[in-house]
Amino acid sequence: MITYALIFAIACFSLGLLLNLWRVIVGPRISDRILALDTMTVNCIALLILLNFSLGSPIFFEVAMLFALVGFVSTVSYCRFLLRGDIIE
Repeated sequence: MITYALIFAIACFSLGLLLNLWRVIVGPRISDRILALDTMTVNCIALLILLNFSLGSPIFFEVAMLFALVGFVSTVSYCRFLLRGDIIE
């Protein structure tokens, strides 16, 4: 039963990832694209955690933590660049 739940969750997050990719490509404004990239980061983290549950390897959790850190820093950097024109003051 848990296998079916994992397959369903992986399919849902993969669909969300594809829809966010469409928003990155088609997004009318740069803020829409940044928000879609941030949401793609969250979906990738969820997929990594689900892979951790399904395969039982603890390395996926560490990769998800690193991916979350890099995703947060990149989102803040993109937004700061949009607001101020530079990242480092």
